[in-house]
Amino acid sequence: MSQVLPLNVGNKMVVAIGANAPSHAGDAHQTVLAAITMLGDVFGELSVSKLYQTPAFPSESGPDFVNAACSFHTEMPAREVLLALHSVEAEFGRERLIRWGQRTLDLDLIAFGDFVLPDSETSNHWRNLPIEDQKVQTPDTLILPHPRVQDRAFVLVPMADIAPDWVHPVLGQTTLEMLARLPASDRNEVLAL
Repeated sequence: MSQVLPLNVGNKMVVAIGANAPSHAGDAHQTVLAAITMLGDVFGELSVSKLYQTPAFPSESGPDFVNAACSFHTEMPAREVLLALHSVEAEFGRERLIRWGQRTLDLDLIAFGDFVLPDSETSNHWRNLPIEDQKVQTPDTLILPHPRVQDRAFVLVPMADIAPDWVHPVLGQTTLEMLARLPASDRNEVLAL
């Protein structure tokens, strides 16, 4: 567990939150709200986006998602933050059975300040991986920023609520700039709840 830190201490983390299956907390909407509460208990003061409804990705892979994003500052190393996120997911019954399948809770560590982990070459490899390979390959190490952040409106729209000026350390674009580059059809699928 992390100590509560004021928002100007440590590295700024951005976490994407999603659910499209019920958990012990209730439906996906109730699960996301309960997960946000638990994240606050773990990491301290959070900045939290609005909640959004988004189609499952890939299309027709399940019910619509409830998505959100949160940010916080911590002095925990990125790997410890990831382990804490996996622990919160487990509390809500998350099982990793099918890549991009239905899930009770999905917590993705999107950004760790302006760090690129583990290195630029690995980050670029995963960011440029063709979609067909993304369906079957998963990295065996933490990749930051998240390699798909620039491609996903369901991440960028909530992120724009809490970190609009965050700059992708490899692409050199802000959250709002990456969001503006996506097709309007992708952005329009993300509906505020």
